[in-house]
Amino acid sequence: MNPCRLTAVFCLLSTLQWAEDWPQYRGQDRAGVWSETGILETFPAGGLKVKWRVPLGGGYGGPAVAGGKVFVMDFRPTTRPKGIERALAFDEKTGKLLWSREWEVDYTGLATTYAIGPRATPTVDGGRVYFFGSMGMLQCLRAEDGKLLWKRDVVSEFGAEVPVWGMAAAPLIDGRRLICLAGGKGDSKVMAFDKMTGAVLWRALSSDFEPGYSAPILIQAGGQRQIIQWHPQGVASLDPETGKRLWELPIVSPLGGSVAAPVWDGPRLLVSSFTQGSMMMALDGSRPGASVLWRGASRSETKPDGLHSLISTPFIDGDHIYGICSYGHLRGLDARTGKQVWETLDVTSERARWAAAHMVRNRDRYFINNDRGELIIAQLSPRGYKEIARTKLIEPTSNPGNRREAGAVNWVHPAYANRHIFTRNDKELICASLEAGAR
Repeated sequence: MNPCRLTAVFCLLSTLQWAEDWPQYRGQDRAGVWSETGILETFPAGGLKVKWRVPLGGGYGGPAVAGGKVFVMDFRPTTRPKGIERALAFDEKTGKLLWSREWEVDYTGLATTYAIGPRATPTVDGGRVYFFGSMGMLQCLRAEDGKLLWKRDVVSEFGAEVPVWGMAAAPLIDGRRLICLAGGKGDSKVMAFDKMTGAVLWRALSSDFEPGYSAPILIQAGGQRQIIQWHPQGVASLDPETGKRLWELPIVSPLGGSVAAPVWDGPRLLVSSFTQGSMMMALDGSRPGASVLWRGASRSETKPDGLHSLISTPFIDGDHIYGICSYGHLRGLDARTGKQVWETLDVTSERARWAAAHMVRNRDRYFINNDRGELIIAQLSPRGYKEIARTKLIEPTSNPGNRREAGAVNWVHPAYANRHIFTRNDKELICASLEAGAR
C-alpha cells in the first residue's frame, strides 16, 4: 500500500479508537464507564475551556450525544404549572440549534418545587432519538431533522398515573424494542414498544403501586439476556423478547424511592435507596435467578449503615462499592459484606439531605460532578478518596427543597463524548473540552 495512504488509514483508526458517543443515560451499556483516551490528567489553572454555551429552559434530564448532535429536553413556563416541553438538537461542534419540537404540558400534580422541566435523558439509536417527557409523552423523532415518526401518551392511552416527581426513567433500546418504565394500568408498569412504529409488543409487572424513577438496564446472566427493572416494591428481571418475569426479589422503597440505576458487575447486582439502604444480589450463573447476598440493616436516613443512595448511582469496583450516601458522604464499602470501610464529605463539601454527585469511571480514576456545579477528578480505592483536581463547571440553579450552602443544586448527569463534557442547568447547555493538551 502507498505509504501516505497507509498513514492516513492509521490516523483514521486512531481517531475511531478514541472517539466515543454518549447516546443514552450513563453512556454505553448504562454503565457509567467512559473509555476514551487522550483525556487531561488535571484541570487548567483557569478552568475548563468552554467551547460553546447556548440558552436552555428548565429540566433535570441530561444530554445525549450521537452522530454529531447533542439532544436534550427543556421546559418553558407559560402560566405555571402549565408550559411547553421541548425536544432539542444542537450541533456538537458549534452549539448551533438544528431543530426543536414542542408540546404543551400541565405539571399539576407534580411536587411544585421540582416542577421545573423534564427528567429523562434522550435515547439515541439508528438515526432516531426517543424523548420521554415529565408527564408521560413518549416520542420518536428523526435525529436528522426532528420529524415526528411516532408518539404514545402513556397517561391517556394506557392509564398511567404520573408519580409526584414526574416520569424520569430514560427508555432503553434492545434490538427492535424500546423498553419504557411507563406505569400503565393492567400489569403495564414496564412496556415494550416497537422502536420503528410505536406498536405495543409486551406489557409486564403489576401497576398496583407507583412505578418509581429508576431506568431499566440490560444484562447477560444465567445464560440469558435480562432486563433489570428496580421499582418501589422490588427488583425484577424480565425476558427482553416477551416481558415474562424471570425472577423478582422484594425491597420496599417508600415514596416511590427507587431512583438511582441498578449496578451490574456480574454476578453481583446492587440497588441502593435513600431510606432502605443497599441490597446486594448474586445472580445464578446457569439459569435466570437471584439470591440476596446481604442487605443493610438501617432503615433510618439520618443514621444510615453502609450506603443509602438517592440520586447518585453507586459503583462496584472490584471487591468494593463507592457511592454517595443520604447526607452527602462519599462512602467505600466492602462489596462482599456491605460493611463500611471509609467515608468523606470532601466531594459534596457539606452534610445536607439529598446531597448528590454523579460518578463516571475513566480508566483508573473517576470524574465526579457534584451538585454544587463542580467537576472533580479523583481516585477511589479501598484506602480512601484521593482528589486529583477540582474546577467549577456550571452554575447550580435548581431549588433543592431544603436549605443548602450554595442555595441551589445541579442534579444533571452529564454526557462525556469525543473528549468533551456536555451538561446543562435551568439556563444553559454547555460543551467543555476535556482533551489533553487542548488550548
